Amino acid sequence: MSKSLESGGSPSAPPQRDMRRVATAVGIGNFMEWFDWGLYGFFATTIGAQFFADSSPAVGLLSALGVFAVGFVFRPLGGFILGPIGDKYGRRVALSIAVLLMGFGTTMIGLLPTYAQIGIWAPILLVLMRCLQGISTGGEATSANAFMVESAPKHQRGRFGSINSASSAAALLSASLLALWLTTSLSTEALNSWGWRLPFILSAPLALAGLYLRLKLEDTPVFEHIKQEQEIDRSPLWRKIVRDRRPVLLTLAIGAVQGIGYYYLGTYAVNLLTVSVGLERADALTLIAIALAIYIGLCVAAGFAIDRFGRRSVNLVGTLGFVLTLVPVFALLATGQAILIVFGLVVLGLFQAMVSVSTVVLMVELFPSTSRASGSAFGFNFANVIFSGPGPYIAAWLAASTGSAVAPAGYLVAVSLLALPVLFRWLPETKDRDLTSTDAVAQHRPGSRGAPAGKP
Repeated sequence: MSKSLESGGSPSAPPQRDMRRVATAVGIGNFMEWFDWGLYGFFATTIGAQFFADSSPAVGLLSALGVFAVGFVFRPLGGFILGPIGDKYGRRVALSIAVLLMGFGTTMIGLLPTYAQIGIWAPILLVLMRCLQGISTGGEATSANAFMVESAPKHQRGRFGSINSASSAAALLSASLLALWLTTSLSTEALNSWGWRLPFILSAPLALAGLYLRLKLEDTPVFEHIKQEQEIDRSPLWRKIVRDRRPVLLTLAIGAVQGIGYYYLGTYAVNLLTVSVGLERADALTLIAIALAIYIGLCVAAGFAIDRFGRRSVNLVGTLGFVLTLVPVFALLATGQAILIVFGLVVLGLFQAMVSVSTVVLMVELFPSTSRASGSAFGFNFANVIFSGPGPYIAAWLAASTGSAVAPAGYLVAVSLLALPVLFRWLPETKDRDLTSTDAVAQHRPGSRGAPAGKP
């Protein structure tokens, strides 16, 4: 039987003043995490040339994106480590460790010697730093979601959860603008030799700032309630996963669609436009920056829609939108025309915002309070390993092997088609979820709300 602070109630959210402080600390830390992650995607072509043996631009890009995917392989390890830490010692502790690991890994990438300097050790060290980033991100996304949504008032979880999606988009926007500035202000030789390193090195003070802000926070009302009621779950991770298998599998489905769409919009699109479409890098970065700026606003709008219409319907519309529009969107990108490219990216961003923000909230509301960080980290990170992480690589391979800039759309369409019937059949509405409940909400029928009706 689940417990709550009051009969049928849930812990009171922090005052609005404190909620702004929570949003700032979590948002800035989340910004730093995804700023570092996005840098690699924007400089993938340059990194491929610096850290791998002489090869064509397409092969160098594939090599760099292969290393990009390696970071995803280590995300489950981050979930295994940081998820249980979040459940046992608090969401704040897990978030602080995550931002520290990301800052160190990213800074070191900016300091690594190249293949021309140390040979095979260059890509090996690059892979190791990407592994650290993967471990960090494996705990960041789910811990940040839990902290933000658990701290928000019940009727505003969508709009505050949208801060995580918007701040990650703002991070990618900032990374793209910085990459654009370096690309246009430095010669090609200077950019390739030392210019690309500057943004990675700059992550060190960002990491320290994020760590300071997070350490100043108190933990969420939900975790404080868990401690007060002595409900901390110290059972092995595998037992939690088996018990919460349905929300874990639902998180796998929504996470797969969300992750591929995010990396298509945030990191792969610039490589598609430069390698497959043939745009100048500066032009491609400018168009991506415009689209990401609009996407930030779409995330905020999606948060309000989720609070108004519920999580299930918004997520389903976003997933269906990928199926129906992605091929035309990529056809617009393939034209090479600036206005059509921006329009296509905005359409992609519209449905991505729906999927992304609803995923943030669902990853919290689907799980019991006592195993929320562990269970959501397991499902979401395996979605990234199996589907999202290889996404940019598969997309680049499809474009290179077919010679078509439209072909990469097929991967996200296929994954969305696989996820859609699962979500339509089993994804519940969680809008009125009591976040202190120790039961999994995903046991009741789709469309109903509140606490679970019973066992499956």
